[in-house]
Amino acid sequence: MSEAKSWDKFYINGEWVFPRGEGQIEVRDPATEAYIRSVPRGNAEDVDSAVLAATQAFPRWAETSLEQRLNFLERFYQGYRSRLDELTEIMRAEVGIPTRFARTFLTEMSGEIIKSAIANARSYQFEQDFKGSLLIREPYGVVAAISPWNNPLFLSLNKIAMALAAGCTVVHKPASYTPGAAFVLAELAHEAEFPKGVFNVISGGGSDTGNALVAHPQVDLVDFTGSLDVGAKIAATAAEGVKKVILELGGKSPLIVLDDAAFEDAIKAGIASAFLLSGQTCGAFTRLLVPQKRLSEAEEIACVVAKDFALGSTEDELTVVGPVVSKSQQQKIQEFIRKGIGEGAKLLLGGAETPEGFERGAYVKPTIFSNVGNQSTIAQEEIFGPVQSIIPYDDDEQAVMFANDTKYGLRAAVWGSEERAIRIAKRIRAGQVDINGDKFTLEAPWGGYKGSGYGRCMGLIGFEEFLQIKSLQIRADLAASYS
Repeated sequence: MSEAKSWDKFYINGEWVFPRGEGQIEVRDPATEAYIRSVPRGNAEDVDSAVLAATQAFPRWAETSLEQRLNFLERFYQGYRSRLDELTEIMRAEVGIPTRFARTFLTEMSGEIIKSAIANARSYQFEQDFKGSLLIREPYGVVAAISPWNNPLFLSLNKIAMALAAGCTVVHKPASYTPGAAFVLAELAHEAEFPKGVFNVISGGGSDTGNALVAHPQVDLVDFTGSLDVGAKIAATAAEGVKKVILELGGKSPLIVLDDAAFEDAIKAGIASAFLLSGQTCGAFTRLLVPQKRLSEAEEIACVVAKDFALGSTEDELTVVGPVVSKSQQQKIQEFIRKGIGEGAKLLLGGAETPEGFERGAYVKPTIFSNVGNQSTIAQEEIFGPVQSIIPYDDDEQAVMFANDTKYGLRAAVWGSEERAIRIAKRIRAGQVDINGDKFTLEAPWGGYKGSGYGRCMGLIGFEEFLQIKSLQIRADLAASYS
């Protein structure tokens, strides 16, 4: 394996420039704790330079014809495809995701977001007659795209590709744990010959670089994915400047297994979702709601299924579960497991101890609790690790009540006879509800209710988030000519 690349400059106004801020952010492999790379730690001056570049580039980029904009994105996509191996290795090494999943879930699927942005922009009707007015949809302006560490390519491109296709300019700040992919995206934008200032990349901590970016008076829209606590602070800061904010803040998603469901398949789906990518997905079904009368059956199936989720090296093609992103995250998850035990949940599998043979790195035992109370800590808080809570319920009414009784509302699932499952799904307060494991699609909008945030990403609705609406009051016959 070749030596990992480091970057010592930011990408601002179409050039690689030395940072104004001092210091470096060290990135380490969560599987081995080995040093991978360093990137600069920016400051408010770096933010100001990047935002100024994006602000100056915006008018011309917004007025560029749609086809020209999409031609740039097509070249960007082709460049992305040519570097899949490199990006997959960055995902494996920085996020700690096994290679087999890093390519399919993090790298290849992320590239499809670029194609989706192109397709949605190309088919979009930017001008139309609306009851005698001419409605015009225009790019929002300068976008601050702040991405998390758990799926940095997918969640970054959901912001970047859609914003650029809509005619916005972008300043992108990746998470400190996983910055490498953002710098590769900057290289790809440069190779695609995007106009200067259209796409900019800086790195730094949330408390300095991130705050300065959100508060900057020339930022028009903030798109953030991360924790509820940080999201609430971002919303408050942005409100002072009356900025639009798109927030995706995680979840505590329920999977309801009805008594007429394909029971074994449903339990398998719940375990797989909770353990996939070491549990580090915001839409993971980490509350498995099962009928009380079938609790012991659910426990038995869950323990059998869990045997397929063994820990291993991220470089091993057979590994299913790797480490979590950092030692601090490992310790946080283990504390949640201890709380689950302390609050009386039944530990079926796993536990809070560091797995034997995996003392080096940030590994957590895949853990299953049963007979979990819906008000307990592990049922209410987003653990963001490989921990599943099996929660028994008495009837459909109680299942719906338990599903909704949380501060989050990002995602849910219902398994059962279709008509009944859909009826229950409509009562769940979540932005997306899967029925019987139907396939995930990039064109369905993604976003949450309640503490899971507001705004949507992906597909046509995600594309529209980056557009302002203007109405022109003109002669009715002229407005009609645009429809």
